[in-house]
Amino acid sequence: MKLHEYQGKALLRKAGLPVPRSEVVFTAAEVPAALKALGGEEGVAKAQAFTGGRGKAGGVKVFHTAAEASAAAEKLIGMTLVTHQTGPDGVLISAVLLEELSQVARELYFAVTLDRAKANIVFILSPDGGMDIEEIAEKTPEKILKLWPAWDGGPDDALLKQAADFLGLTGAQETQFADVARKLYNVYVETDCAMLEINPLAVNKANDLILLDCKVILDENALYRQKDTGGDPDAEKDPGEIEAAKYGLSYIKLDGNIGCMVNGAGLAMATMDIIAHYGEQPANFLDVGGSASEEAVTKAFEIITADKNVKVLLVNIFGGIMPCDRIARGIVNAVNNLGLKVPLIVRLEGTNVTEGKAVIAASGLNLTSADDLEDAARKAAEAVAALKAQAKV
Repeated sequence: MKLHEYQGKALLRKAGLPVPRSEVVFTAAEVPAALKALGGEEGVAKAQAFTGGRGKAGGVKVFHTAAEASAAAEKLIGMTLVTHQTGPDGVLISAVLLEELSQVARELYFAVTLDRAKANIVFILSPDGGMDIEEIAEKTPEKILKLWPAWDGGPDDALLKQAADFLGLTGAQETQFADVARKLYNVYVETDCAMLEINPLAVNKANDLILLDCKVILDENALYRQKDTGGDPDAEKDPGEIEAAKYGLSYIKLDGNIGCMVNGAGLAMATMDIIAHYGEQPANFLDVGGSASEEAVTKAFEIITADKNVKVLLVNIFGGIMPCDRIARGIVNAVNNLGLKVPLIVRLEGTNVTEGKAVIAASGLNLTSADDLEDAARKAAEAVAALKAQAKV
């Protein structure tokens, strides 16, 4: 689950970290009260969106008067922000963070995340932070340092000294950095973070460290422990993903044209791979699991076919805990209830497969049966090719 900047900074502020004073507004009418709380009329208005590159895309505006602040909020709230990370559709802005101005002398980069290869938390640092950090990491990798603090005790003095030297921090700044690094480590652990990125970690003109921007992502498996963060676990999900979760289905929308209904994540991945092997792309990942009801199977069909990009639907079921006859009845109900208009390819194997095929045979459905996974993928690709050919006629 991603947190907006204002939510992430609330966590950092609570942990005693140096973040600028700020107030979030959801309408331009809230700006005067927010400026009063800030104690001034100069600052920066920052669109709240789960994307980097906001500044380059026009999502960050400096203001020097209350009128300019209101105008900035009016312009940003309700706009569609398009960055290099959002794609052409962009994201809708519904909140703006009004923040006091900071006099910045240097911009650094500091992130805390998990190094899966080492099964350890890792610090990622650079003396060159800011909007171009991705380009810096790609073109000058020597400006990136990774350090691995101990799980049981966090960063020790030697690691923090190495990090401060790499960042060019000395004296009081080095002491401040050690405090910031330890607190960020604690926030990462205590709030079940998957990613905690500070970019930039700035040195202001008073030679103090300040956390100007943050990206906070929490491990969704630990959300039951992190209910007070204010984050919305469904914020970036496709509506189909949200609906699928209500029925115990695992659904992810993709960009292809062959809808997939499969039981088991491994089988789902194999199905997606072999579809690609035959020259097409899956429109989704949908795993009905091992204990889905007929109602859930019907809902799976409904979710898949709601995607206008789906031209062919492929059902690939290996019956085990979920027998094939139950899947078959769900297929029949779904087709009859939804009036399915796209070609349907069905491959059933495993527990009660004979009964399942009998259910489908007795239904009179117009579908194509497949003998195995390869046969199913090939027939799905051929069905797409036939539709494309018809469209050209």
